[in-house]
Amino acid sequence: MAGQMAVNLGASLWGPLKELWETVDGAILRRQTESVHLLDLQLKKHKPHFLSLFRNPPKSADQKEKVRKASTEGIAIQGQQGSRLLPEQLLTEAFILSDLFDIGEMAALELLLTGEQQQPQFPGLTRGLVAVLLYWDGKLCVANSLRTLIQSRHGKTFTLDLSGELVALTTRFTDELMNQGLTKRILALVSEISVAKEFERLQKERGLGNEKHRKEVGDLIKECRQALADSLFAWTCQSPLTKDDTLALIGHLETVTAQADGSLDSVNLALVMALLYCLDVSFIEQGTEDREDLLQALPLLTERQYVSAVHSRLMDNQPWKLPGLQAVCKLAWALTLRVLSQLPQGSALVEFTEADEGLADQALLGDVFLFIKEGMLGCDNFTQEEFYIRRLHSLITDFLALMPMKVKQLRNRADEDARLVHISLQMDSELPSSLRKDLEHLMLLIGEFYSKDQFGLELGLEFWCPTESLQHTTLQGSYLGMALQRPPHKQVVLSKFVRQMGDLLPSTLYISYLRMLKGLSNGPQCAHYCFSLLKTNGATHSDNIQGVSGSPVSWEHFFHSLMLYHENLRRDLPNPDAAQYRHPPLRGITQRELEALTSFLQLLTTIITWSENARLALCEHPQWTPVVVMLGLLQCSVPPILKAELLHCLAAFGKSPEIAASLWPSLEYTQVELSEIESSSEEYPLTRAFCHLISTLVESSMPVNLGAGLRVPGFQPYLDFLRESVFLPFTTRAYRRPAEKWEVADAVLEVFHKLLRDYEPQPSDFIQEMVELQGEQVPTHKLPGHNIMFHLLNESPMLALCLSLLEEGVRQLDTYAPFPGKKHLESAVLRCLCLLDLTLQKEVVFMDLLRESQASLLVSPLEQLLQGVSSQTRRADHIVNIARYLYHSSSNPEAAFQSAKILRRIANYPNIQMRLVGDFTHDQTVSEKLMAGFVECLDNEEAEEALETEDESDTQKKVSRIRHETQIHILNLLITSLELKSPNLALYLLGYEVKKPVSSTNLQDPGVLGCPRSCLHAILSLLQRGTEKRSGPILTQQAPHLAELCYQVIYQLCACPDTSGPTMRYLRTSQDFLFSHLQHLPFILPGNQIAALSQMSWLMKTAAIELRVTSLNRQRSHTQRLVSLLLDDQPHAQHASEGESVMEEETRSVSGFLHFDTVSKVRRKLLSVLDAIDFSQDMPELLQLDFFERAQIEQVISNCEHMNEQGHTVCNVKLLHRVLVAEVNALQGMAAIGQRPLLMEEVNSILQQVVERNRVRRSLSAKRHALQSWRSLVETLLSACPADLLPADERQLIIRDLLLDLHDKVLSEDAAGELMPIVAGAVFTLTAHLSQSVLSEQQQVAGLEASSGFASIANSALHLILRKLLNFILCTGGGYQRLRAHLYGSLLYYLQIAQKPEEPDTLQSGKAMWERLTAPEDGFSKLQRENLAIIESYGKALMEIVCRDACDGHEISRMLALAVLDRILSIDRQNQWLVYVCNSGYLRSLVESLRQDDVALQGLLTPQPPILKPLYLYESKMALLTRVAKTSQGAVELLRCGLMALLMECQVFDMVPDSDAHRLMRDPSGFIPSPMDRYRQILLPTLRLLQVILTSVSINHQQGAAQVLQWLIVHADTVQSLLRRQELSLGALQELSLLTGIISKTALPGVLEMGGEVNGAALLEFQGHITRFQRLCLSLLSRLAGSERERLLKQAEIEAPAESAERREEMEVAMLQVCANIMEYCQTLLVQSSAQAQFSICLFSPSGGEPAGRDGGRSDLSSSLPPMVYSRAPSLGLVLYLLKTAAGDFFQFHQSHRQSLGKLQGLDQLPPEELKELCQGLVSGPGGVEKISSVQRSLLAKRRLVQLINNRAKLLALCSYVIETCLFVLWRHLEYYLLHYTPSDPKDSMLTGAGSFRTRLADDSFGALQAGGGRGLGLSKVSQQDLDQLKGDMAAGFGEALQRKLLEVESSYSQVRSRYTFIQALVRRIRGLLRQPKS
Repeated sequence: MAGQMAVNLGASLWGPLKELWETVDGAILRRQTESVHLLDLQLKKHKPHFLSLFRNPPKSADQKEKVRKASTEGIAIQGQQGSRLLPEQLLTEAFILSDLFDIGEMAALELLLTGEQQQPQFPGLTRGLVAVLLYWDGKLCVANSLRTLIQSRHGKTFTLDLSGELVALTTRFTDELMNQGLTKRILALVSEISVAKEFERLQKERGLGNEKHRKEVGDLIKECRQALADSLFAWTCQSPLTKDDTLALIGHLETVTAQADGSLDSVNLALVMALLYCLDVSFIEQGTEDREDLLQALPLLTERQYVSAVHSRLMDNQPWKLPGLQAVCKLAWALTLRVLSQLPQGSALVEFTEADEGLADQALLGDVFLFIKEGMLGCDNFTQEEFYIRRLHSLITDFLALMPMKVKQLRNRADEDARLVHISLQMDSELPSSLRKDLEHLMLLIGEFYSKDQFGLELGLEFWCPTESLQHTTLQGSYLGMALQRPPHKQVVLSKFVRQMGDLLPSTLYISYLRMLKGLSNGPQCAHYCFSLLKTNGATHSDNIQGVSGSPVSWEHFFHSLMLYHENLRRDLPNPDAAQYRHPPLRGITQRELEALTSFLQLLTTIITWSENARLALCEHPQWTPVVVMLGLLQCSVPPILKAELLHCLAAFGKSPEIAASLWPSLEYTQVELSEIESSSEEYPLTRAFCHLISTLVESSMPVNLGAGLRVPGFQPYLDFLRESVFLPFTTRAYRRPAEKWEVADAVLEVFHKLLRDYEPQPSDFIQEMVELQGEQVPTHKLPGHNIMFHLLNESPMLALCLSLLEEGVRQLDTYAPFPGKKHLESAVLRCLCLLDLTLQKEVVFMDLLRESQASLLVSPLEQLLQGVSSQTRRADHIVNIARYLYHSSSNPEAAFQSAKILRRIANYPNIQMRLVGDFTHDQTVSEKLMAGFVECLDNEEAEEALETEDESDTQKKVSRIRHETQIHILNLLITSLELKSPNLALYLLGYEVKKPVSSTNLQDPGVLGCPRSCLHAILSLLQRGTEKRSGPILTQQAPHLAELCYQVIYQLCACPDTSGPTMRYLRTSQDFLFSHLQHLPFILPGNQIAALSQMSWLMKTAAIELRVTSLNRQRSHTQRLVSLLLDDQPHAQHASEGESVMEEETRSVSGFLHFDTVSKVRRKLLSVLDAIDFSQDMPELLQLDFFERAQIEQVISNCEHMNEQGHTVCNVKLLHRVLVAEVNALQGMAAIGQRPLLMEEVNSILQQVVERNRVRRSLSAKRHALQSWRSLVETLLSACPADLLPADERQLIIRDLLLDLHDKVLSEDAAGELMPIVAGAVFTLTAHLSQSVLSEQQQVAGLEASSGFASIANSALHLILRKLLNFILCTGGGYQRLRAHLYGSLLYYLQIAQKPEEPDTLQSGKAMWERLTAPEDGFSKLQRENLAIIESYGKALMEIVCRDACDGHEISRMLALAVLDRILSIDRQNQWLVYVCNSGYLRSLVESLRQDDVALQGLLTPQPPILKPLYLYESKMALLTRVAKTSQGAVELLRCGLMALLMECQVFDMVPDSDAHRLMRDPSGFIPSPMDRYRQILLPTLRLLQVILTSVSINHQQGAAQVLQWLIVHADTVQSLLRRQELSLGALQELSLLTGIISKTALPGVLEMGGEVNGAALLEFQGHITRFQRLCLSLLSRLAGSERERLLKQAEIEAPAESAERREEMEVAMLQVCANIMEYCQTLLVQSSAQAQFSICLFSPSGGEPAGRDGGRSDLSSSLPPMVYSRAPSLGLVLYLLKTAAGDFFQFHQSHRQSLGKLQGLDQLPPEELKELCQGLVSGPGGVEKISSVQRSLLAKRRLVQLINNRAKLLALCSYVIETCLFVLWRHLEYYLLHYTPSDPKDSMLTGAGSFRTRLADDSFGALQAGGGRGLGLSKVSQQDLDQLKGDMAAGFGEALQRKLLEVESSYSQVRSRYTFIQALVRRIRGLLRQPKS
């Protein structure tokens, strides 16, 4: 055995027992169905603990040895490998503990180790002290379990309504325990255990800590004894004890002693009641269905020995230690015998039942009733237990009903004694010694017993028999809830007793009879009966004025006497100034009369408190006028005690508002002598009574004009008196009874609290009004609430006293000792806290109104006053004192609640927070206590969230609710604080660093590294409860709102940058928080969907952060776990218990046989969360109003709306109620009074409607929040997590599921519109990810030519998504334009999927045209075709929406709608959409909107960066128009819409910015383009559009060209300045490439004639423009063909080295394009001028010199020409030079193209360095390439290579074109010059000089461009010598090498093009021309 010993870290004396108690509590008290099975297991396991109740495991030598060696050899620990060494100190403590409690050494060691573990829960205690608590807590768990098990038994007294199975289980178990001697064990333990003895033992071994520890240990020991005694009591209530057990119980009671005040303690009381229940046979009278079974089990009837043994034991005249107790038992036995004698079974017991009379006599001699009153009722616990009360009720009533003769004897005896007393008073002799007061004691007992009715049982009703037929059905004589025709016999007897006792009542019994009646009138029905009794008693003698012979117990008699006293005392009112007034002479009222009067007033107070009818009837009685008489008596000289009773009585009358209203003026009139302060006697009943009266009256009615006419009207004098004469001096007065000090404080604070509670600041409070008093104007008094506010918002004595009271209170509570008046002190403190809270609540409105009114009041905000210095401690610790109440939340939940409320209000002020952190952390011990207080409030397990329907009556429920509210306030305090800058309270309370940077915090589990238990630990433990079970976190169901706030705090901590790091680390490592909570999503709470949604929202937002953070930190396994938890559709076998998994296996194998994955799929977690969000929202229907005006009501409702803490707009229902009720009250006239109930009913329905509206708003807001969080989680999953966690196929399926589900929900009939925008946003993101995923998948498999369809996602799924998306767009048809922006974005992303990716141009045609046409359709075209079919199936409706959005509305929506149109038009082969756009007028509308755009765009070119929206919109529009123009039909339509005319009108094209001036104005961020760039963004789209139109309008080409030419001419200045530009950047080159392209197609001689109607003058002007365009183009050619080109490329590289490669490529393309365009232009001009060379025009001068300046200088022809000439006509040498460079470049580009192609084919083999280099340009930021994955890298490299290849292909095409055109131009010119031209005489040329010849040539040749004659006219000056020179130069330049190159170009490139052998032919011709012999 010793070898097996291992330490249980749960401590066998505590952990398992705690578990046992939780199971018992769960199964029996909390009715958890699943606990019954657990309970059975636990009971079997713990049976030994119950059998050997409280016996400890014994010590043993083995254990001792093992423990001793633990410090050297170590010791084994359960559930851990190896052994653990323990410190010596711990072992020493273990031996001490073992001796102290006499427990086994191992058990002691376990307790200490557990104590060490639990230490953080008990700040300030050592592990030893914690072990002591655990030891007793373990014992208490056993005792509580025993008591609860016994209470659940089936029996004769009560039932807990549990299932039969459970009751059978507990009954069986407890029966076994009882048979093993449980009773004797309990009695022995109750005798053995005592707090004093245990404390003495603990004290010796230093086992007691601070006051709190002492109190906790003491409480545990007391509770253990109590639970044991209660177990026995519960047993006897349900089942009888055996004979031996009963005798043992009697034996125990013989030895019981009383406490100091003569009462029993609660444990002994329980045992006495247990015996009384043993002897109880009253249940026999109740006809319950199981009566026979119960009778069979009753030993009193079935066992003769039982009766005999009990009888002889009780008849034994051995005196007990408490004779009174013995008397009680005898009386009970006597009554039992009396009942038995009346039963048929009783005949056998006759020898015992005879003795009942004798026993009763003995009991009476033992003063039985006196003992019951003082010994039993005097015990505090008595009124707490309903079954004590019921049993004692049956004892008293049985005595009166079963022993009527005894009662009669008592009455006779009392009459006799009264006579003797009367005689002795007459004779003035001694009172006889033989007097007995049994009847008086009985009456006093009845009075005392029934006056406390905590459970509202109204048992006193049994004493009243309804004589008259009452109107109220509820008042019928009821017995056990059954209305009977004839009352039961017992009730008749009891009511007779009450009536007869009052007849001819002897004076000695008068007071006790009144007290009995007071007790019996306690309750609404009882009071009514008593009122009737007193009324009828006096009725028969009403004619007798003297009232002498009337019954002395009647209203008549009472009020008559009062009036007489008043008359008598009023006659000689003493002089108020006389000295003896202070001690009024008692000659008017004797002591006996005083007592009688007091008793009567108390009876009257009780009756009128309960019965409103009685109140009104008495008050309105014309003869008695009680109120007047009492007020009169108050002015007379009567003792203060009587005045106090009179005031209490008036207060009871004041409960009716109508009486209260009349009481005020009477009170004012009588001027109660308030100055009569009872200081001299050191007793203050009158002061308290006065406060009580005012408090009652203030609640009932508050007259405004109180005291008008005599003084300034108002309540002010009373308030001043209460404050100055009662409250402020209360601490300095002397009190005979110390408790009274706090009673006074409590009473006066109650009035203040009510006044302030009902005060709402109004603007009128701050206006000083005047009132006329005795002819002069005096200021009026303000409302009392206003006055109290004013005092509390200043450093007034009142505030100081409130704060010192709070300090005194917390100091007293810290002692944990009982003291007189503790309850009232706690109440006073609570009221102080309420006052502060109300002030903080109302001060904002108060101060605002004060500021607006500009009154001269001075006030300071309370939160600042609270920071003042305390006069007692000289420290600023007021707020700390308030916070310390949280530490006492277990004993004072309400104070803790108010404290939390105040702190939460103060927390809203950031400046105070900083100071508070200092105050809270200033003193280490206080700081620990405060932290412990907050934690204790949060940890409280008794807190429960109340349902709105629950009633307040159940105090237990109320306290639980208050505890819950406290938790809510603390969490809100944390939430508010976390939003403020650090250091703040939340950081301190949650355990973060406040002195160092917050991010340096290292969060630990409590106790680790001395880390205390903080609020964060408390919040986590609240949330973690139940996460390991299948049902999920318990808190989410039990306290939904609390759970929601807890999750919010966690989210805030994770979201705030400072706290995020430490928090997420801690949650991840120590708690595995997110995983354990997310696996229980979705939370479904049928009753509280709003809270469930909020909980999920915060949790999902936190999860999104976690995913992002773990992804960034590369914590792959964490991310992987969460991702698979959220997205897997395979089941997780987490919570499957043994039984289930077998079942699943079977079903799976079956389904596997039928079909492979039907069962195995489960719903993805993310989708089931989406399912939990209900998109439908029931809206409240419109108000149906009969009286109010709907529009006005709606206005009022909207005026009452405000933002609540969660940021929802809600209507303040209380405020609305006030407004409406005021409106109803303002109605005048009889009609209004009649309609009032109907009006109030309508007000009610309005309020209900508003409450419903608020709920709907909150519900929608919660749904929005949840959806938003869901969306952010989804987006994080898809975009932030590493891509390889979700392979493409999986990712696409997930997105498909998400998209389809989202659409299904949002497209359902009743989906709320408010949720649509979020859904649209989510759809957009999801579609984007889908598109991205499909495209990247295609890029990866492009090499493999995927055969398995288009992508992982099936086409059918894609079509489904498209249909849903289009449905969504259609269903938002009317409004929601911004929302549609998202949907258009989604549609674009979707359509992108079917777009073919860019393919490399390999330059091999490969397939012939025929092959291409007959090739099978590829995946892209197929999908595109199907998409289009779906889109077209939606017809006009969809077209209409998209077109409308494109033309009008929000900019972003318009841009996206334009883009969608563009996209659809591009795939719409049938042109259906185009036709619609053209025919429906939308196209014209778009074109015409360019007018407005022109104005907006002009504004864009100002230097200051403007809003760029118009620019983007314009670009989108131009893109669409360009798309339309790509079909000839569209282009024609555009021209028909007047596009060109509009473009001509646009002035923005002429506003070219000055590029140098704006270089300084650049936007530093680079986001806003420079003015020049902005200009280009405007111009380029237009140029592109023009180019497309020119290309498309092939049939009416000339018409289109003419219009475009007109545009060029209208904007000629701009065009020319662009052509002349010196600085050629990339942008400028792109402009030129487009411009020259347009000019080359339009600025032609023939175009103008097409324009037809142009007149002659205009024609000339136009020709001038055209000529200029041509000249500029040629000069541009000479710049770009020359060496300027190299210089520009170099310059670009220097300016922007980062993007140099791509930039260079673009520039190369642009330059070549310009050259190609100009050469094409030349070619066109040549061809148009004439088909034969001899009639051709000349564009180039006959000079073969090439451009010089290879050094990068000006590339002009300076070698042979003056500068001016150069600008006119370039030489043919330039063309030759261009030809050479183009040929050279061609081979360079060709080689580069081949290399890139090779790399692309062998991409996998490329070295990593080269891959990186390829990616460099596509990844932004330094080190960007390093961060991306290898897959991503190869994709980027592939994209870059395709880009390079296509760029080279384009360059090759341009080079080849330039070569062809150059050859053509050369050939035409050479042919002309060398064959058809006749040179002039060389002599002439000597004279004119080269200059004039050149000029003329150029001018004339340009002038001669017009079609027609005069060709070559100007060339007359070209001499033969020039031509020879030309021929020579050309022959040299056009050598063999060049020719070979050209032919090679043709063979390597032009073969696959259509113009094969063109170059060959031209080369041959030119060669022929140059070889021609000289003529």
